[in-house]
Amino acid sequence: MTSIPRLATTTLAAILLGSLAVQAAPLGAQQRPATPRPTFDSRGVGDTSMFAPLPGRVGNIHRAGSGAPGARYWQQRADYDIRATLDTGARTLHGELTLTYTNHSPDTLRFVWLQVEQNAFRPGSLNSYVFPPTARFGGRDFPGGDNIERLEQVMGTATAPVRTKLASRTEGTMMKVDLAAPLAPGAVATLAIAWNFEVPEHGADRMGRDGALYEIAQWYPRVAVYDDLRGWNTEPYLGQGEFYLDYGDFQLAITVPAGYIVAATGELRNPREVLTPAQVARLAAAARSDTTVHIITAAELASGAARPTKTGTRTWRFAAANVRDAVWAASPDYLWDASSWNGHMAFAYYRPSATETWKEAADMSRMSIMEYSERWFPYPWPQISAVEGPISGMEYPMVAMETKSEDKYDLYNVVTHEIGHMWYPMIVGSNERMHMWQDEGFNTFINYFSEARRYPEKGDYAARVRFDRDSTVGRFMQAGIDGPLEINPDRINPRYLGENAYVKTAVGLALLREEILGPAAFDDAFREYTRRWAFKHPAPEDFYRTMEDAGGRRLDWFWREWFLENPHFDQAIDTTLSRQHGDTTDVIVRYANRARGVLPLRVRMTFSDGTRQDFAYPAEVWSPNTTTYVRQYQFTGKQPVRIELDPDHRLLDLDRTNNVWGAPPVVP
Repeated sequence: MTSIPRLATTTLAAILLGSLAVQAAPLGAQQRPATPRPTFDSRGVGDTSMFAPLPGRVGNIHRAGSGAPGARYWQQRADYDIRATLDTGARTLHGELTLTYTNHSPDTLRFVWLQVEQNAFRPGSLNSYVFPPTARFGGRDFPGGDNIERLEQVMGTATAPVRTKLASRTEGTMMKVDLAAPLAPGAVATLAIAWNFEVPEHGADRMGRDGALYEIAQWYPRVAVYDDLRGWNTEPYLGQGEFYLDYGDFQLAITVPAGYIVAATGELRNPREVLTPAQVARLAAAARSDTTVHIITAAELASGAARPTKTGTRTWRFAAANVRDAVWAASPDYLWDASSWNGHMAFAYYRPSATETWKEAADMSRMSIMEYSERWFPYPWPQISAVEGPISGMEYPMVAMETKSEDKYDLYNVVTHEIGHMWYPMIVGSNERMHMWQDEGFNTFINYFSEARRYPEKGDYAARVRFDRDSTVGRFMQAGIDGPLEINPDRINPRYLGENAYVKTAVGLALLREEILGPAAFDDAFREYTRRWAFKHPAPEDFYRTMEDAGGRRLDWFWREWFLENPHFDQAIDTTLSRQHGDTTDVIVRYANRARGVLPLRVRMTFSDGTRQDFAYPAEVWSPNTTTYVRQYQFTGKQPVRIELDPDHRLLDLDRTNNVWGAPPVVP
């Protein structure tokens, strides 16, 4: 007969519960000391339990209470026309740009803040004080910095422009620029800037050079974000906290020695000026191919036929629409592979010394945009480029920078991670300087699916989540060196950065998907978040509320325990009691929660007749009492001989010795 679990509300249950502390059960009672924790202080302190309503921003016309952009949501627009020349002899870059800045805010702006991030390499910079010179984000004692040659506001008309020199004040990697006239709501300001800097060899692992190869990022004065949440966002650039930028259209004109090949954000607009006719034809063929086409071959590099000419310079022109940044890489030794998916080009640029691992990189890029497009949100740009060089792994719009890597598995993990960033934060433009988990963690989570799809022999999605949960998050919790996710990234100990902003976030999202919302509800809500905030600036509250709005559950407790606080998890079987009458057994189990964090209860009972039954209770059963949860069961013709919590190890639990009551399991 099928057993039917019942709530402990009968007279029998009341009698048994009242005598738990002193009565021995006929089938044996297991008792452990309870550790009650009040959910609130009746003397006047409000609700402090995990289930207390989460305080946060009230919905308004700019950001709705549902987590969607409000009816009058606004954000600024920044369009750039950049012209840059690379001097490989002096290892310097000289640039000129025109910034067209549109004020969509309801505020009149009298100044703007620009990011001048090469100043991280100036002697005495904040970066030099925070990170040791030889650290990943250290400056290696390189005496660099941005040299601003000209800073003007262009007014008047196109035929009769008036240029006004602007006053400025530099504060580390930020520069305040006073406008020539107040910028009213809806108005446009045009800034003309000329600058130069010496390219560092090790640019805090975000840009740099390796012999003749250059990877150029963090390289032009760019306007900071002015938003409805904080006004001007002026967090300094230190390296660990990455970017927060507005969207716009970019025009790039990159002048390099004629023997160089350039990869960049955007679509190449003058291929016939910088490529041979054969290479132009191969590009056209690759646009229709789902297999790899060699655009620049090893034979062409060896013979010198890879470039139309070897003398003088060539200017490569690129255009990109609706992106938040633009970068480039250049080398005279690049092989160039290409394929395409659904109208999007997938490129790989790499030196011959990296061929063994990089020969599949174009296809890796292709699979990555296919996976993320099919599962979450369509890829919006014409191309994606994987670029080999000294940078260990870095993302920019349409460009993913990686090193040679040890093998194809390691390379794909990095390639698909950096390309995954095209979704978070390049499409969904969160503030990485404040909330690193909102891009790195989200991206690590979607990487589980991509890595499993490419190389299932290295583990499916569930196996990859389980490995990170047990080998990283669980171990950090056991050691007591874990921390909350909602912490400024530049304040995280670099040794714990990977566990915190990347893995712990990804494991938390997987937990929310598999054990709390369920895959269907989670995927629907996560897609809705991506759709709502594509090309916009979501805050953490916008994510929380969208997941609740589209997922259908209040999740204050989960956001509090996984993102805002840092509790641990320890479920236990506190007391069991049973009573036999005829062929029926009444069983009462008191489950305990011995840490602040709450999770669903997953219970497996093994019976005297050899059968088993699983019970699943949502985490909300702990809401009336976060330390104790009691259930009564009734079974006919059999008795439980073993009760175990989380038998399949699907949850985090720092002490599993208190998870079992009864006989040891029978091993076949």
